[in-house]
Amino acid sequence: MIDSLLAELEQTWHQTIPVSAFMQIIPLDYHAGQLTVSAPITPNINLHQTMFAGSIYTLATLTGWGMVWLQQRIAAVDGDIVLADGHIRYLAPITKTPISKCIWPEAELSRLSKGRRVKVKLEVELWCEDELCAIFEGLYVSQPLAV
Repeated sequence: MIDSLLAELEQTWHQTIPVSAFMQIIPLDYHAGQLTVSAPITPNINLHQTMFAGSIYTLATLTGWGMVWLQQRIAAVDGDIVLADGHIRYLAPITKTPISKCIWPEAELSRLSKGRRVKVKLEVELWCEDELCAIFEGLYVSQPLAV
């Protein structure tokens, strides 16, 4: 089930957010409440031969968005997800393929099925090998779909 959801997530990103396809963002795994996502450094490189800051931010925001999307699928609820607020701290340059990690904070999504929006604060960490390179904090809002 998880593998098919991750494939659907990748397809959703690439069809609805064109930059995700260019960046080659892919969900790698979901296990024990943690989503891991990656993107190769080559299409995301800057003049310093490190990952472009905009690519880092995009990878982090889509990891958080993907986590909310995945949790909605698992809970069998639908909502239109947007990033309402986001902040990132760049801690070290990314010189190799990064791994983006997000842990679900046990937020309740059932409000969506009652026609109410849901807000979820998520933290996303970007790692390069064994070094923490960036921390993103985002507030995601999911609105119930119009009937």
